[in-house]
Amino acid sequence: MMGAMRQTVSLILRLILSSLAVFATMLAAAPTTAAAAETAYAVGVAAVDITPNYPIRLNGFGHRREESEGVTQPIWAKAIAIGADDQRPLVLITIDSLGIRLPMVEEVARRLKAKAGIERERLAVTFTHTHTAPKVNGASETIMGWPTPPEHQRHIDQYTGELTDALEKVALAALADRKPARLEWVIGNVKFAMNRRTLGGPVDHDLPMLVVRSADDDTIRAIYVTYACHCVTLSNNKISGDWAGYAQAAIERQNRGTIALVSIGCGSDSNPTSGVTGDNIAAAAEQGNEIASEVARLLKGKLQPISGEPKATLRTIDLPLNELPRREELEQAASADNPAGHNAKYQLEKLDRGEALQSTIVYPIQVWSFGDSLSMVFLGGEICVDYALRLKKELDPTRIWLHGYSNDFGCYIPSERLLKEGGYGGGAEIVYFVLPTTLKAGMEEKIVAEVHRQVPTRFRRAAGGN
Repeated sequence: MMGAMRQTVSLILRLILSSLAVFATMLAAAPTTAAAAETAYAVGVAAVDITPNYPIRLNGFGHRREESEGVTQPIWAKAIAIGADDQRPLVLITIDSLGIRLPMVEEVARRLKAKAGIERERLAVTFTHTHTAPKVNGASETIMGWPTPPEHQRHIDQYTGELTDALEKVALAALADRKPARLEWVIGNVKFAMNRRTLGGPVDHDLPMLVVRSADDDTIRAIYVTYACHCVTLSNNKISGDWAGYAQAAIERQNRGTIALVSIGCGSDSNPTSGVTGDNIAAAAEQGNEIASEVARLLKGKLQPISGEPKATLRTIDLPLNELPRREELEQAASADNPAGHNAKYQLEKLDRGEALQSTIVYPIQVWSFGDSLSMVFLGGEICVDYALRLKKELDPTRIWLHGYSNDFGCYIPSERLLKEGGYGGGAEIVYFVLPTTLKAGMEEKIVAEVHRQVPTRFRRAAGGN
């Protein structure tokens, strides 16, 4: 009897010890809470060459009268897709382009919704604002100063369609590439931007950087950075990504197998310290190398993990224009052989077709937030640095990422300060953006208020913070 009891006790002890061993193995294999948060995302990355194989008018400078005369470097559409299908993925697309209009973004969104179930607010499109990329329909239609020849317009029409297809393609490729990954970010600093309106005026030198690392082997799969500076170093008639294109190439050389993406912050009133150089490729390459050098430095330091369920919002607000010009005023302006005259003729043609003149700007504002770790704000148009500096005072600058040139390239978005100062970027530029008149005062408060509505309250600066 005692022998049977000893055997039973021994069996129970072996079962307990076996269970403890299994439990210990599970604990050893299970990630910590922080590690689990870091590896919670399925992330895909992709790149598609969007360089046309035919000559085309380049956008951004009115002095160029002919189609492009070659390619300095290829230009790209690139994408990062974040989240598994059941997590409602986010898709970020960056383009080497002066800018595209909201209808193209909406068309891409419609296709992605039909083919991949991507919700509109979970697609963000940014552009590098390079002034050596092809023109697309709708973007700064009167930039050339006079009507585009029909043979040039055919290539613009062709490229507009091809670019729309490419944006869909790169997004779907990124979605198909999704694998377990960790997301990290940090804010660096680059110095080659300067205020182009006022010597010593405000500039945003921050360089936020996102890193996508493979959850399996820690390999860097993508690096994404934003800098608030015009891409106008090059003004020749050859296709290139300007300093943003050279930054991507330099980052990819330093990190083999990595896809590098660049977007622009609130930098409508910032130019490179080099100024507009014509065809000084060495200057653009040096600026790209400066970005890449800062990326290399940041990768050696501590990066912050991104965690939490991604949330997305997107809303448009109306920004009213000032009182519209009378027909007689437009007819008088149209007699001039200059960009203002060309724009006036454009407005008169609208009236002759029975169309009303534009009286408001439909302005998109989008926010993506990852738990408590990061909130990304995407602002449309050519928006000035005052918005970034103000929002970084009102929100937590250590957890906020501000983008300009996102989702729609409608026009310049000045602050109240710039509206009062006037000049180019403060209203004088409307003749290049087919606007009949300037934006009305009060828009800064509308934009900032909408950002505050969309950014979760937990990202606001703590009371008494500096």
